[in-house]
Amino acid sequence: MSKKQRTIKTTASFAGIALHTGERSTITFKPAPENYGIVFSRSDLENPVEVPALVDYVVQDNSIDSLRGTNLQKGGCRIYTVEHVLAAVAGMEIDNLLIELSAAEPPVGDGSAMPYVNVLLEAGVMEQEAPKNYLVVSETLHFHNEKRGIDMVALPLDDFRITVMIDYQNPALGSQHSGLFSLEKEFVTEFAPARTFCFLHEVEMLIEQGLIKGGNLNNAVVICDKELEEIDQDSIRNALKIEGEVFAGSNGILNNRALRFRNEPARHKVLDMLGDLFLVGAPIKGQILAARPGHQSNIEFARRLREYYKSQQLTRKYQDVPRKGVVFDFDAIQRILPHRYPFLLVDRIVEFDMGKRIVGIKNVTGNEEFFQGHFPGHPIMPGVLIIEGMAQTGGILLLNGEENPDHKLVYFMGMDGVRFRKPVLPGAQLVYELEMLRQRATSCKMYGKAFVDGELVAEAEMLAAIIDR
Repeated sequence: MSKKQRTIKTTASFAGIALHTGERSTITFKPAPENYGIVFSRSDLENPVEVPALVDYVVQDNSIDSLRGTNLQKGGCRIYTVEHVLAAVAGMEIDNLLIELSAAEPPVGDGSAMPYVNVLLEAGVMEQEAPKNYLVVSETLHFHNEKRGIDMVALPLDDFRITVMIDYQNPALGSQHSGLFSLEKEFVTEFAPARTFCFLHEVEMLIEQGLIKGGNLNNAVVICDKELEEIDQDSIRNALKIEGEVFAGSNGILNNRALRFRNEPARHKVLDMLGDLFLVGAPIKGQILAARPGHQSNIEFARRLREYYKSQQLTRKYQDVPRKGVVFDFDAIQRILPHRYPFLLVDRIVEFDMGKRIVGIKNVTGNEEFFQGHFPGHPIMPGVLIIEGMAQTGGILLLNGEENPDHKLVYFMGMDGVRFRKPVLPGAQLVYELEMLRQRATSCKMYGKAFVDGELVAEAEMLAAIIDR
């Protein structure tokens, strides 16, 4: 039985100080209709802008505020440090919300997702009529960053699980791992309370950058990785609002603050990933494994997963019955392309990386009409038709998650570098491989190859115009 979408029953708010800006901030959660998604808005702006919680709107640069949190921007509206809010929403399995902020950054609370969870529980969660939309991981998806030693993988699973391993080579922290296997049973009690953490040397760096103006030992775990003689104790004391002595605790935590869980840092990394990956735009059915993740890598992985999700949405739109190894079957292709017998020259699509690459199949039978005259007694597929089949496959590559291809036509304007390497005979299976070289609003350029039994038979660069049908 498919799960239904969820929102909250009533409006609820939470106020406090923002972590980095130090501003007083109120976050208000409001119910939203089906298929609305999670949307942020700022009430402090003269002209409020609605910013969808999608990775498409993530601002990611080399500034320290991007390295230390996940920020969204649309137009002139920027919203900082959304990961804990989104972790709460994802953990509560909520699909539709309007989240209104009175400042640029939500209140930090205790540095965990628990304050937001409590507000959502207060508002009450309710089911809606529409079914949930999932990103269903049906193949293994990898992310690797050699320089930072980061590895992530998404594996097929008819459920959601996430496992994280961290290793900072620090005696106070060591290697830790944690895994969330049931949002319903584990999230609120075992992961939502896990607080953000940082190292003592990072605190100094954040102070220099003019950040953590709202930080203190009640909303962050500070791990001692330097001798106190090596730091500016007055600066640390003032920045973290510490009254009295600054000291390294016996547990390796600044001022001996107790952890809520033995592996609280690893659990918080699970929390961060949960929030960052929710920017895919749908809950995930799959198993996520991550080694040494951070916000930048989470977002890079989320971008890949979102493209995968958008491709899945297109497949579901045109393909009635999913088939293993087939992205679009012949019926789906007829819904996408205007071509019909005897001029539809692609039978199925087997690979589809939206806007980047596509692979199509054409089975060339002896019953093809063109063999009657090309040539009698010596049948060879006309090279122009091989290019046409390649072009039709390329037309499908122009599909995207925003536009309706039913209202578009593709006119090919030119070809370069056309080469026919070998003849194509009856009984062959043509494999078209096309790569997008350049795409604009009204035109595109693609490079295509055609293979039979792994051997190149034709290739061409094609320039096409995209027009309204």
